[in-house]
Amino acid sequence: MRILVLNWQDITNPLSGGAEVHLHSIFSRIARLGHEVTLFCSSYPGAPSEEVRDGMRIVRQGGRALFNLHVPLAYLQRFRAEPFDVVVDDVNKIPFLTPLYVRRPLFGIIHHLFGRSIFLEANPAVASYVSCMEHLGVWLYRRNAMPFFVVSPSTGRELQERGFPPERLHLVHNCVDHDVHRPAPDRRSPTPLIGVFGRLKKYKCVDQILRALPRVRERIREVRMVVVGEGDDRPRLENLARELGVQDVVTFTGFVPEQMKVDFLQRMWFGVTMSSKEGWGLTVLEANACGTPVIAADVPGLRDAVKDGVTGILTPFGDTPALADAILDLLQDTERRERLSREALSWAREFNWDTAAQKTIEALQAHVKTARATS
Repeated sequence: MRILVLNWQDITNPLSGGAEVHLHSIFSRIARLGHEVTLFCSSYPGAPSEEVRDGMRIVRQGGRALFNLHVPLAYLQRFRAEPFDVVVDDVNKIPFLTPLYVRRPLFGIIHHLFGRSIFLEANPAVASYVSCMEHLGVWLYRRNAMPFFVVSPSTGRELQERGFPPERLHLVHNCVDHDVHRPAPDRRSPTPLIGVFGRLKKYKCVDQILRALPRVRERIREVRMVVVGEGDDRPRLENLARELGVQDVVTFTGFVPEQMKVDFLQRMWFGVTMSSKEGWGLTVLEANACGTPVIAADVPGLRDAVKDGVTGILTPFGDTPALADAILDLLQDTERRERLSREALSWAREFNWDTAAQKTIEALQAHVKTARATS
């Protein structure tokens, strides 16, 4: 098959996140199965306009801020003439509205809808624009009757509540590369170390974790926290750490290579994520595959990725005292940490990118076959 994938960013972009890991992990495997995969995405300083990476042809054009405006023009001027069998629209925040100009079989990917959580991330004007575009996209995609891949039961339920028939939704979980993410008990930090991973965006609510830290430090003076990732919320978070008086126990690493990220995952006692909403929470599985449990907010997506009390702990979103108590309890209970670690490792082994890639290509082939039969 010849597949065109549309996404805002590719895996090499310094601002890439779970959506890009998901896309690259699945479609690079599909390319290795012998299919032709082209990814069209935004560019960034120093990036080549075109390259082949892990079997995928990556074409970059335009800046990230207005990339949604480049997509229709690029498709009509360039990609429409190429003999693609299917176009995959990876929906992320502002949709590309592909049913308006793509006449080939369409298949969507959606991690989660922002809903009201966008107002935690952006100023009211920008948030209102994103919200309106998301509503428009949902209406258009539902009306077009195109099928979608969803990464969690929470996202599937959300789309069904918006009117998408369940038979058009295909659950393909986020997974983990077990050759990269693996346990290393001998690397575990000898002193209490907790970690935060992912893009530093306001809706990820890393500030809640920082606000819980002073209470934790009152009881456990030697505790340390590492924040691994980059994003536009980093300056605010660094200022908050200083205001809270915890700047000496919090390290912001910025963007790090994959192996260094894995080293941090193996060293920490557990991870913490307080995002207001996720499609799944890929960093949860990556931590679990290293034998590291995670404390997470009890919100859509994260409640799918974390088995409460088994592979990690769910706490009420926005309840800082409850979060501090959960961190303290887990720091002080070695037996519980070890039990959660064993179960987290077992849970992560259930998710394999090869299986996800196979499910994806089978669904795409079936959709193309049906589209041709009815055209």
